[in-house]
This record gives sequence, C-alpha cells and structure tokens, in this order.
Amino acid sequence: MPWYALTDPNDTQLDDLASRYSLHPLHIEDCRHPGQRAKAEQGASYIFIVLKPVTILEGTELRFSDLCIFIGHDYCITVSDPGCHATGDALSRARRAGPDEEPGKIFYSIFDTITDSYLAAIDRFDDRIDEIEDLVLDRPRPDVLQEVFRLKRALIELRRVLVNTRDVSQFVQRDAGPLLSADLAPFFRDIYDHVARNLDAVEMLRDLLGNTLDVYLSSVANRTNEVMKVLTVLSTVALPSIVISGIYGMNVKNIPFLESPHGMWIVIGMMACSTVLLLWMLKKFRWL
Repeated sequence: MPWYALTDPNDTQLDDLASRYSLHPLHIEDCRHPGQRAKAEQGASYIFIVLKPVTILEGTELRFSDLCIFIGHDYCITVSDPGCHATGDALSRARRAGPDEEPGKIFYSIFDTITDSYLAAIDRFDDRIDEIEDLVLDRPRPDVLQEVFRLKRALIELRRVLVNTRDVSQFVQRDAGPLLSADLAPFFRDIYDHVARNLDAVEMLRDLLGNTLDVYLSSVANRTNEVMKVLTVLSTVALPSIVISGIYGMNVKNIPFLESPHGMWIVIGMMACSTVLLLWMLKKFRWL
C-alpha cells in the first residue's frame, strides 16, 4: 500500500497525486494554505482530513500546525509541517507500526498520537495556573492580570481546536464508510473519549482561571480597602491637632493662653492629649 509522506505542500508531486487519484482542487488548495481548521470531508473516492498538531513553545505559548491527510482505498497521502514535533512523532509512530499497513491503520496511529499530544499542553496550563493562583494571593500585580488574560485566550484557542477535532472523530466513526475498516471502530471511539476528556480538562482550566481572576480582583480590592483604612485613621488622628492649630491661627483676640509665656507648650499639650484621647476611643470601639 503506497504511503506518500510529503513535507512541502508546494511539491509538484502533490499535483501528480491529485491527478492520479482525482483529488479535489479545493482540498489541494487547503493543503497549500496553512491555518485551516481541523475538519473531515468526504471526497469522491477518498476522505480528506485536516488535523491540528500542537507545538508547546516557551512557557504556555502554543503553535498549531496543519497536517492534511488523504485516505483512499489503497493509498494514503500526508502533507505535514516538518518543523512540528508532534507531527514528527505521529508520523514516526505510524512508520514503526508498518508503512505497508492499510490507510485506516496509518490514519489511526497518526490521529491517536496527535490527540495524546494535547495532554502535554493541558498539563503545562495546569501547572502555570497553580503558580498564578499563588501569585494573586501574595502579589496581585498588573502583570499577573495580563498573564491571566493571555492564558484565557490560549485556552480559548485550544478549546476551538479540540472541538473541531471532536467533530473529526465523530465523522470517522459515523460517516467514513468502507474506507475505514470496521475493526478500527473501537479504536476511533477511544480517540473520541480522549478528545472529550481533553475538552473537559480545558473547561475545568477555564473555570479555574475565572476563579483566579475573581480572587485577583478581590485581593486588589482588599488591599485598596486596607490602604484607605490607614489613610482614614491617620486623617482622623490628625484632626484634633488641625482644629486646635486652626483656632490659634485665627487673627482674633482673647484666645486662651495667647499672652502666656508658656502658651505654645500648653497648646502642644492640648494637641497631644486630644490625639491620645482619640486613639483611646478608636481602640475602645475597635475601629483601629
């Protein structure tokens, strides 16, 4: 059984294969324009499938590639990105299983490996969210908030890919017809279960991020309240001294102790006593 593993979508061999096996021009166009969504379509005598292998870059940054697969009765064509490690692992596993296997088994090996590769990305997100949960409690800084929103966007993209991948797994179970052997049905159901489990994990991570955002906002609000409380207490404590100094600063006569040689010290003592009395009252009412 011939398996054509192409790494360049602009290779003229793809045009020759399209002419030999009557591949639809739109499917060839999809191969040559990256950024397609994961999908499965029925051709005249073949199935055209696009999978989205994921590469984990620095931190939790993800990069999705296109892996296009044509599955016929007696041939298999793959058009892949050679720079994607997940794609390389999937193709290597299929080759170890035997390049002379039927097209359905080659596709299963590739599909299963790519589905399992999403677990590494999910685990990376899980670890990072645990770190952020600690940061929002200890140091709720603006850069932490930016990281939360970045993770939310990345999880949305991962969820979109997984939803489309789930549709692909449903298609190969229900609508593939005789191109995929009935013996492979349990294996494709297992892939569907894995994709569904990955989707549940992503939804859980999105909920955790939402809760983390709520904790961040609560932490910032609590810190603001603490700051306002301190400032209010300081303003209240300084109020008696401000009132007394304001009275003695007025340009009027007959103010007590104005002519006394110890007037300044008497006024300072009044300020100190009123401040101590106010602090005692705040302590008594447990406002401080």
